[in-house]
Amino acid sequence: MTPLRRRMTEDLILHNRSPKTIRLYINWVADFARHFHTSPDQLGPEHVRSYLLHLIQERQVSCNVHKQARLALQFFYRVTLGRDWVVAEVACPKAPKKLPVVLSQDEMARFLDALDNPKHRALLMTAYAGGLRLSEVARLRVEDIDSARMVLHVRQGKGHKDRDVMLSPRLLAVLREYWAADRPRPFLFPGRQPDRPVSPRTVQMVCRRALEASGLSKHVHMHTLRHSFATHLLESGTDLRTIQVLLGHHSFSTTARYLHVTTAALKSTRSPFDGLALAPGGEAQP
Repeated sequence: MTPLRRRMTEDLILHNRSPKTIRLYINWVADFARHFHTSPDQLGPEHVRSYLLHLIQERQVSCNVHKQARLALQFFYRVTLGRDWVVAEVACPKAPKKLPVVLSQDEMARFLDALDNPKHRALLMTAYAGGLRLSEVARLRVEDIDSARMVLHVRQGKGHKDRDVMLSPRLLAVLREYWAADRPRPFLFPGRQPDRPVSPRTVQMVCRRALEASGLSKHVHMHTLRHSFATHLLESGTDLRTIQVLLGHHSFSTTARYLHVTTAALKSTRSPFDGLALAPGGEAQP
C-alpha cells in the first residue's frame, strides 16, 4: 500500500466511513490515477473535470455511480490533500427523479411464499417485516430478537446508528420455527461458515430466486422490500415521523418521498374531471 493510499484510508476511518465506502472511495481514486497514468496528487481541476466527463460520455455510468466517483475525489482532495480548490467547481449532474418500485400487499405475499427453503423465506420475511436494509438483515444476531420487548435490534445501520424496529408476532413465530430446526448462532442467518453472516451476494441471489419463482413482472431487489414496508405503513395510516425512525433515515425529506408512491391518498382524491357536466357524447354542456 502506498503512503498516499494509506493516508486516505486512515482519513476515511477517522471520518467514520463504513468499510464499503472506504473500499469504493479508494478504488475510485485509484481508477482516476490509472486513467491519467499519474499519481492523483499530481493532478488538478482540469483532470477531475475531464475524468468525470469521461465517466458520463465514454463509460456511460449511472448517476449514482457518477456521484460515488465525484464524492471520492472530493474527499481525497479536500481531506487527504487539503486542496479544496481542486474540486471547488466540480459540477453535480442532476439525477433523474424516479419513484421506487413497490409491491402491493398481495404481490408481497406472493413473493414471500415463492420459496420453500425455510431459512431463505425467514430472511426475506424479516427484511420486509422490519423494513431492513440488506446489510442489516444479513448481520442480525440471534440475540437481536427481543421477544420480551417485541423488537428487532438493528446494530450499526447506515450512519453507524443502532435502532429498534417492531417485531411482528407473526414473524416471531416464523423465526422460532426456523431456529428450532437450524439452531443458528451467533448470526440469525449464517453463511457457509457458521460463525460468519450470510454474504450480500447470497441474499441478492435469494431475492432473485424468489422473484423468478413468484412470476412477478416487476423489477424487484432487496431494497424493494424496504420501499414496500414504508409504503404499506403509510397507506395504513402510520405517520411519517414514525416511519422515519423505523427506517433509520437521517433526513425527513428521504422519508417524505413515500408520499409520492402511496396510492391510498390518490384513490380517495376525486379528480376534477369527475365534476364536469359532460354531454352523453363526452363534450361539455354549453
